[in-house]
Amino acid sequence: MIEAVKGFKDFTGEEAKKREKIREILVKTFFLYGFEPAETPVIEREEFVRGDNADDEAVSDIFKLQDKGKRNLALRYEFTFQLKRLAQNKKLPYKRFSVGSVFRDEPVTGNRFRQFTQCDIDTVGSSIKDEAEILAVTSQALKKLGIEFIINFNNRKLMNEILDDEGIKNKEEVIREIDKSDKLSEKEILENLKKYNAEKVLKIFKEKENFFRKYQSYKEIEELKKYCAYYGVETNFLPSLARGLSYYNGSVFEVKSEVKETITAGGSYLINGIQSTGISFGLERLSMLARLTEFNNGILIISINEDKEAIKLGGELRKNLIPVAQMYGKPSKALEYANSYAIPFVIFVGEDEIKKKKFKLKDMATGKEEFLSIKEVISKLRPKTE
Repeated sequence: MIEAVKGFKDFTGEEAKKREKIREILVKTFFLYGFEPAETPVIEREEFVRGDNADDEAVSDIFKLQDKGKRNLALRYEFTFQLKRLAQNKKLPYKRFSVGSVFRDEPVTGNRFRQFTQCDIDTVGSSIKDEAEILAVTSQALKKLGIEFIINFNNRKLMNEILDDEGIKNKEEVIREIDKSDKLSEKEILENLKKYNAEKVLKIFKEKENFFRKYQSYKEIEELKKYCAYYGVETNFLPSLARGLSYYNGSVFEVKSEVKETITAGGSYLINGIQSTGISFGLERLSMLARLTEFNNGILIISINEDKEAIKLGGELRKNLIPVAQMYGKPSKALEYANSYAIPFVIFVGEDEIKKKKFKLKDMATGKEEFLSIKEVISKLRPKTE
């Protein structure tokens, strides 16, 4: 038995088809909002990968390697740092999406692997209007995937303003503790805040939304809510939400669903000194939650000594975007094959079918058989456009 390296996984069959469908839905949605694709190397110079956030937890888990020239290299651990190169000399706003594998040299636990697929969108040169657009993309994509969700958001400027007003000196440490509100009990958080004489601030971050209107930075909360409403996107203001302490400088987003873990997250940050916004979708987590059952596995054409006509029929079906597999010879073996690969329909091409210009179509799930013309087969099986 040949096994994959620990922390890495093969995807085949229905699981692979589901992942491919999720990718397709995300990419179509990204294009609909004017984001352009960008492909980037999976290997970079180690110093570039580490960047300005060398102390960040994710950066500390990079996979390191050397080439034959003894150069220190590293595998891509996420997509955002590569924007420093991509965004150079681009007309702003620069809107790109990237889909691909990222790597972390970290312990393997539960559903966390060392290689996983991220699907990112970012706008370099962004305003709050662009933040709302990114949340609109997020909302539309998740709805297409059949995932129930809630978009929580906050603003780091507001958090900093509150802590400044309260005379808190260790702001980063205090924010880190406040951000644990969904993981630790109130008692535990208060105990942790005692180290910084900041117990009083926990009560503030639990206040109702109206309380925060007195702060200058709340205007950005209001503006983001307003533009999200224009897009028809529902959001939930969560004052204790922080995320990414080493790089987020404005709005932060976190999307929750029926599972404990966050399903997608992002926020605003600087790239080459330019205000930017992005969000990242993890394909593995989306695959756990997406309610997709039909992957258009298409049809198997079984040629019964009529290979030329069977191939011709296959070409006609493919023109109409129907996936086709073809087999020749014994129908029993072909039917076995269709069952093995969950192909939902088979069609028989023999001498009688060609004479009558009607083909026997068999539904593999129900066993139902019907004789249809090519036009009727196409009408029945052609994928519905979104």
